Amino acid sequence: MSEEYDFEIGRDASLLVVDDDEIFANRLGRAMEKRGFQPKISFSVADALISLRSSPPAYAVVDLRLEDGNGLDIVDALHDLRPDARVVVLTGYGAIATAVAAVKMGATDYLAKPADANDIAAALLEKNEVLPSPPENPMSADRVKWEHIQRVYEQCDRNVSETARRLHMHRRTLQRILAKRSPK
Repeated sequence: MSEEYDFEIGRDASLLVVDDDEIFANRLGRAMEKRGFQPKISFSVADALISLRSSPPAYAVVDLRLEDGNGLDIVDALHDLRPDARVVVLTGYGAIATAVAAVKMGATDYLAKPADANDIAAALLEKNEVLPSPPENPMSADRVKWEHIQRVYEQCDRNVSETARRLHMHRRTLQRILAKRSPK
């Protein structure tokens, strides 16, 4: 391994990666394999639940929002089958309520996308209860705001008036924001 870690995976290096973005899931699986894990990849809640029942992994990286359901269902099922499993929930739609729910269901950590393999491995393997170090390249505040607006806009079926109402902003202001490119 060319990477430097202060963590030890342990005897059971099984890892379940669940994300409906197949390119991301495969890339993350390869990156985690280079770090000593033995990844198995699922692209849906249904596939992940089948995989869990046949052999519950020691580690899991689960996307919060999947096409066929909620990643928290996977966290809950894995915690029931293997309470010692360490789970990291990934999401592009960060919210305090879902982070709290994920931790209550047994998740070890909750990371916002884009998270790199080093951050994910550190979160999976961290044994201390101290806060992890801040990410190398966090999203800017403008990017976080833009992502949140886009998420609410999509949840409102791209209805500008409803989105503006829910975000407590003027419709024209929202239209200007939506017309711009995403910040870096």
